[in-house]
Amino acid sequence: MRIRFGPAGKPVDFKGPMEKVPSYLAELGLDALEYEAVRGVNIKEEKARLLGEEAVKYDVIMSLHAPYFINLAADKQETVEASIRRIVQSLQAAEWMKAYIVVFHPGYFKNLAREEALRRTIEALNRVWEEARVLGVSKPWLGPETTGKSSQIGSLEDLAEICSAVDRCRPTVDWAHLYARSEGGHILSKDHVVKVIDFIEKHFDPEALKPLHQHFSRIEYGKGGERRHHVIAAQEYGPEFRHVCEALKELGVDSVIISESPLLDRDALVMKEICEQL
Repeated sequence: MRIRFGPAGKPVDFKGPMEKVPSYLAELGLDALEYEAVRGVNIKEEKARLLGEEAVKYDVIMSLHAPYFINLAADKQETVEASIRRIVQSLQAAEWMKAYIVVFHPGYFKNLAREEALRRTIEALNRVWEEARVLGVSKPWLGPETTGKSSQIGSLEDLAEICSAVDRCRPTVDWAHLYARSEGGHILSKDHVVKVIDFIEKHFDPEALKPLHQHFSRIEYGKGGERRHHVIAAQEYGPEFRHVCEALKELGVDSVIISESPLLDRDALVMKEICEQL
C-alpha cells in the first residue's frame, strides 16, 4: 500500500514555471500533483510533455482536473458539445503529461429526472472516447467526481452507473463533497469511509483502487450542499481527515490524495503527517 499526497495546482509558495513543480514537491516530501485546467485547457503540447517527464523523474504522479464549465446533461445541445470538447482536450493534455486520470464534474439534474440525466451523461462520455481515440489518446482514465451539491450528478451511485457503461472510467472520491452533499450527515467516522470503499470495491473496475483517486479539504455547507472549502486547521468544519486515513490504512488501499484546501501543498503535508502519526 502507498498513500501519495500533493496539491491541486501550483504550491502556494512556489515561484516559477509549472514544469519545475515536481522537483519542488519532491523536496517538500510530496509525490502527487493535480494539474488544474479548471478554466480551460491552455497548456501547449511541448510544455505538457516536459511537465510529464519531470513528474516521472521525481516520482510525482500526475492527474488533471478538467474545466468546471461542463454539463453533459444540459438541455442545450451546444452546451453538451462544448462539454464534450473540453473533456477531449483534457484527455489529450493528460496523455501528453502522463496524467493517469482526468477528473471532472459531470453536470446538473436541474429539471431532469435522475435517469435521464445519467442517460445523457453516459451517451456524451461514450462520444468523448470516440473523439479522443481519433487523436491517439489511450492511457488516461475518466474520473467523474463525487460532487458537493444534491443538484449535481455525482453521488457514488451516479458514478457507479456511469462507469459501468463507459470505458476506462473510475471514480474520484472527494470526501469533503460527500460530507457537504449529505449536509454533514456522512463521513463522520472511520466506518463511514470503510462503507464508501466497500461500495467502490463492489461496483467499480478493480483498477479503481489501484490507486483510489481522492480529494480532501474541510468544507462549509448549507442547504443543498457545498459552499466553500477551508483549511485543515479550521476545526469548525468537517470532515476529519484522520477518519479517512484510518480506513485507508486498515483496508490497505493504494491512494492518491489531492489537497483542495486553500493552503494546497501546506495542508497536503499536514495530511501526510496525520497519516504518519496514525
